[in-house]
Amino acid sequence: MSSNKVDAEQQAPKPTDVDAALEYLNRENTTVMTEINEKALVRKLDLTIVPIMWACYNLQYLDKTLINYANVMGLQEDTGITGNQFSLLATLFYVTYLAFEFPTGYLMQRLPTAKYLGANVIFWGLMVTLNSAAKNWAALATLRVLLGCFEAAVAPALILVTSMWYKRAEQPARVGFWYVGTGTGTIIGALTSFGFQHYESSRFTSWQIMFLLFGLITIAVGTLTMVFLPDSPMTSRLTREEKIWAIERLRENQTGIENKHFKVHQVWECFRDPQTWLIAFITITSNIPNGAVSSYQATIIKGFGYTSKETALLSIPSGVLSCITTISAGISAARFNMRGPVIIVVLLIGGVIGGCLLAFSPADNQGALLTGNYLTNVIGASLPILYSYSAANYAGHTKKVTMNAMVLISFCLGNIIGPLTFRDMDKPNYLPAKIIIVASTAAAVLATGVLMAYYAWENKRRDRLHQGLEHKENNEFLDLTDRENEEFRVGFRAGILITTSN
Repeated sequence: MSSNKVDAEQQAPKPTDVDAALEYLNRENTTVMTEINEKALVRKLDLTIVPIMWACYNLQYLDKTLINYANVMGLQEDTGITGNQFSLLATLFYVTYLAFEFPTGYLMQRLPTAKYLGANVIFWGLMVTLNSAAKNWAALATLRVLLGCFEAAVAPALILVTSMWYKRAEQPARVGFWYVGTGTGTIIGALTSFGFQHYESSRFTSWQIMFLLFGLITIAVGTLTMVFLPDSPMTSRLTREEKIWAIERLRENQTGIENKHFKVHQVWECFRDPQTWLIAFITITSNIPNGAVSSYQATIIKGFGYTSKETALLSIPSGVLSCITTISAGISAARFNMRGPVIIVVLLIGGVIGGCLLAFSPADNQGALLTGNYLTNVIGASLPILYSYSAANYAGHTKKVTMNAMVLISFCLGNIIGPLTFRDMDKPNYLPAKIIIVASTAAAVLATGVLMAYYAWENKRRDRLHQGLEHKENNEFLDLTDRENEEFRVGFRAGILITTSN
């Protein structure tokens, strides 16, 4: 056998190695895309895809935190549960959320992504609806466990969808736009809680009506997601030319679009990658405060001496601040090429300054305590940037799916630890829990600095090893991992790709 024949066989990709996008391009004739065409396409995607993603994430956050509002509306008294049992409800959700991340990641790769997401939205909407019929601890715990199973799909699915449609530089802002659902969810939940607290009936309690309403809305949104959110650019309702443009513009990402073949070696590579564990640590430590705030915010505010109705209204600024900081952080990370520094600033403002005000202000200084409570909501703006790290710096479809699961497992661990720091014995100030907010956020800041240094070192190492490397045709769509692809460079600030092609 000649050496040329051997080289040809080695270079020919196997069917399982080829991205679905390359298979599509091989069947179609390419067309030229102008800058005007691309801007129009991106605008179309922003108007059709991002709103659906926002709706899913908004309801995901709102539905899991409804129990927070229900608690100040009389849930504990009506169902006869204790304060520690209420804390355990928050923990149970994240335990099953965590347990289902790898199974849901596998199913997401094997099944149509948008259809799988929509089905999970419908099922968790059903669980929320059934909360209106819960009368005791056993019923609430069972529904909370099932809610965690179905909501486990939403964040990894949205990260995957974002990476299918947007360039690296565009991703932080788009992730921020759908992640802002946490802020809007807080606002909607607070206003709804305030409104329903004026409802009185001997047949149904106000919190039962609230669960029923949002459960039905969630089921409707899940149905719309299955119908209108495309599974990939190749199967979307775009015109033939727009499909080709949507695929071709993502070549620079070097991360591919879709591959339905599960590759075990990519899973192990993800676990061996140092950035995996650094991102996981940052996610855990920054989400300990998130777990505490999302589950106990209304309880904390009520502990300052406010009534249940006042507590509902005073929760609204938390959502407004969350919206502003999430959008600002995403846009800043993309526009100024500073993803890591934005994470650090967000954590310092939210966790260190906000946490210190919350923990160390005098009990009679309601203004300082409220300010500290509001500032802790800024911490959440770091999570969409961590999501976009996962979308931008991991290539190979199985490796991306695995990393998405790792990020969400880390998110769950932080949210499991957070509520457990709020113990009945520490009422009403919960000082130990507030100190943990400050300490865990400081640890996340230090780890973010280490991650940025590692990325800078890794890019320099790859530049030395692969000097003078020539671009290989269609290398972007061979489902190579970021380590297998010699042209790949990690984005350690805003995720802007640095290539070594000539």
